[in-house]
Amino acid sequence: MTNSAIQVQDLSFRWQENASVLQSCSLSVPEGEFWMLLGTNGSGKSTLLRLLMGLLTPQSGTIYMNPPVGFVFQNPDRQLVMPTVGADIAFGLVQENLTPSQVRQRVAEALSAVNLLELERRPIYALSGGQKQRIAIAGAIARHCNVLLLDEPTALLDPDTQLELVAQVQRLVKSRGLTALWVTHRLEELNYCDGAFLLQGGQVVDKGDPQTLKARLLETNSPKA
Repeated sequence: MTNSAIQVQDLSFRWQENASVLQSCSLSVPEGEFWMLLGTNGSGKSTLLRLLMGLLTPQSGTIYMNPPVGFVFQNPDRQLVMPTVGADIAFGLVQENLTPSQVRQRVAEALSAVNLLELERRPIYALSGGQKQRIAIAGAIARHCNVLLLDEPTALLDPDTQLELVAQVQRLVKSRGLTALWVTHRLEELNYCDGAFLLQGGQVVDKGDPQTLKARLLETNSPKA
């Protein structure tokens, strides 16, 4: 049986006196696979990702992830903090006590993985939205992260760049043995993943083959005669 790189068991969360956002939510992502988390606004998917990131604390339940874990936010400007591409990726390696030569090697390896090695000296402000997201992913690769959590990373991108980014993550998962959980509401992105979860009312109500889930959602959302 495949081991799980992400394991969420009976997770519950509520904002103080408000109604529960997550109620006994459970999901499991196998090692080396690319899974997506679907849900409408208010379904709890952003809260679940914040819990996985450690930005919130659940009232009950458990979370296990195979460390180290990398995060990619919806808006990459929230996590790119240095003036140039190479400096930003190197900044994420500060705590690893690497030699300058090792840092340069990690940066070059990570940028090559996302096909942006030629932009190592480029100022962050001069990048497109899609390039910024790929630099954020490169930062996680440089830290040799086993798990990637991506919070609607294509939300601010144009349609062509959206599909380029999801295809890039699919290739990285398969070529580097990563595990990824990608939050989205775009059904066309399901064409690139190994499996998907549907979150409704704070619980996973469906999971499995992405094309089956996509067909079911399209049927549910189609206008009735």
